[in-house]
Amino acid sequence: MKTAEIKELTTAELQERLAAEKEALNRLQLNHSISPLDNPLQIKVARRNIARLATELRAREINK
Repeated sequence: MKTAEIKELTTAELQERLAAEKEALNRLQLNHSISPLDNPLQIKVARRNIARLATELRAREINK
């Protein structure tokens, strides 16, 4: 997910996306611990998406 796409979302949508991404990351990590993923870089990408979403939420919180 690109930064420009994230900035277009509303705060409520950001919070929903963040929750969904965290859930997806937990699922990926659990699946990876049971049997190796075909592409373990998916975990890295998910973590970075979570960080981008959290950063944008925090920036909006500060700018209020």
